[in-house]
Amino acid sequence: MGHPYAPAELQLPGYVPLQLSQGQILAPYLGASLLLVLVIWLVSGKCRGLSKTDRLLMCWWEFTGLTHIIIEGTFVFAPGFFRKENPNFFNELWKEYSKGDSRYVARDTATLTVEAITAVLEGPASLLAVHILQIAVCLGQLYGCLVYFITAYLDGFNFWVSPFYFWAYFIGANSFWVWIPTLIAMRSWKKICAAFRAEEAKKTK
Repeated sequence: MGHPYAPAELQLPGYVPLQLSQGQILAPYLGASLLLVLVIWLVSGKCRGLSKTDRLLMCWWEFTGLTHIIIEGTFVFAPGFFRKENPNFFNELWKEYSKGDSRYVARDTATLTVEAITAVLEGPASLLAVHILQIAVCLGQLYGCLVYFITAYLDGFNFWVSPFYFWAYFIGANSFWVWIPTLIAMRSWKKICAAFRAEEAKKTK
């Protein structure tokens, strides 16, 4: 049985073709993500003293934490997802995403290691994020993205089926974990520095 991934010579013994269409995979994922963000936004609105920025950050941390734990966790702990005769939704999701980066379906060791750290450590930490923890998690996410992109380049940069999957999956889907953690880390650093300056000012009085 052939497969739709690049490079064409990639060996995937026992591969079972996708049973869901791209729309059947993306629509539930995007719908559930938007519903989660909406619920967190509405619930956080009942908490006094939270700015809109704080509420947006709550939405992000819940979304990214559950994504790391549930989505990436299912990849880490399902080594034969592409061979399952009766695949679940997450098996199908990873077969679809692998069109943008076949290292997932090939179980590349570097990719698997980064995802395991992300799912087991960064996921739960995201749900508990405070300013110091936020910086640690953000740096972990940025480090993971660097390893992800650099290893792809060093390994030949040929893991996607077409330019669409390169830009939509490989670049687009992962870009959120570059620019959002960067902005959050900068914000948290400023707040921590401001707190230290305020504490120093009290001591000098």
